[in-house]
Amino acid sequence: MPRDSKSPREGDFIAIQSYKHDGSLHRIWRDTMVLKTSENSLIGCNNHTLVTEDDGRHWVTREPAIVYFHKKYWFNVVAMIRDDGIAYYCNLASPYVLDKEALKYIDYDLDVKVFPDGKRKLLDVDEYLDFSAKWHYGDEIDRILKRNVRIIVDWINNEQGPFSKEFIAIWYERYLELSRQNNEERK
Repeated sequence: MPRDSKSPREGDFIAIQSYKHDGSLHRIWRDTMVLKTSENSLIGCNNHTLVTEDDGRHWVTREPAIVYFHKKYWFNVVAMIRDDGIAYYCNLASPYVLDKEALKYIDYDLDVKVFPDGKRKLLDVDEYLDFSAKWHYGDEIDRILKRNVRIIVDWINNEQGPFSKEFIAIWYERYLELSRQNNEERK
């Protein structure tokens, strides 16, 4: 596949920008290391990454996390690598776009959390209902998001894609390799 000269390469750092349906900026992750790009997806890693909220507050991610974005699915996945196992945070969101500035998507409030023990929880239903009414998401977006929740649950049940421990192990190891290379190049 010919590489778009504007596409980030493995080892590059990009920003991630989350927006709300009304176009307002919601959250920014400053430096996500790109591990792989393809025609339809991007895999990266956050590790002690600076995050800026829409109200200006800053915080830093606590643990390494493999992030998975897709141009056809209405969700993205954050796999947080913790001492007690992998916890997943799945944002129901528009497919991403990537430009010179950042990887960008619209956050649609609903989230699926998967705990290291496999328990799952649908989060922020009240927030989704409030913003859906406020910003008029409409029936089509509602149907798309519900369909994508079913896809996420199916992927979780079948340990598919980012929900596979092997997937996370492979991409975390690649992150460690690229980090070592970056550190050696700076010496």
